[in-house]
Amino acid sequence: MNYITYFRVSTKKQDLGLDAQQTIVNRFLKPDDNVLLTYSEKETGTKKRIQNELLKAIEKCKETGAILLIAKLDRLARNVSFISALMDSNVEFKALDMPHANKLTIHIFAAIAEHEAELISQRTKAALAELKKKGVKLGNIKNFSQEGRIKGTITNKNKAVTNSNNRKAKAYIESLKSQGHNYSRIAEMLNKNGFVTSTGKQFQTIQVQRLC
Repeated sequence: MNYITYFRVSTKKQDLGLDAQQTIVNRFLKPDDNVLLTYSEKETGTKKRIQNELLKAIEKCKETGAILLIAKLDRLARNVSFISALMDSNVEFKALDMPHANKLTIHIFAAIAEHEAELISQRTKAALAELKKKGVKLGNIKNFSQEGRIKGTITNKNKAVTNSNNRKAKAYIESLKSQGHNYSRIAEMLNKNGFVTSTGKQFQTIQVQRLC
């Protein structure tokens, strides 16, 4: 099989570095697989523009008929412009950190992530505005307890929304719901396909309902 590999190194330290991504790809490749070219770049996942090296990789896949091999799609799938470019190209791709991803699920994933980012921003602004209306001076140590509780609640909700496992599962759940599956069946299919909860456990029906 012929592949074009694409690596993206985030400016955020917690993301997989180039060496780690290459290791993931090397473990996946079979002896008779052939990597025609490799493209890599450093980019932040929140930027709306399409990365130059990614465009080059897509074009080379079109020219050669190779499969675009991506070590880490997770954060890239939060960028709707990236997903649109990938889908419009009609290039076959394989994402090693989301092995069950297809064009439908990652498009849903991207749309959900973008919408959730907007909601998080709105909730945070609304909560802080409410504090100011009540006369709470933000940053004043005397008001830390009240302000801290509100910010803590927001932070916990945001963590649940942006958790990597939750985002992956939610995209797959939306796809299964559109096919008419109930919560119980969706939980079974999530577990069968290797999805896990935010704490790394198997899904129960109630957890699927909560994500929905």
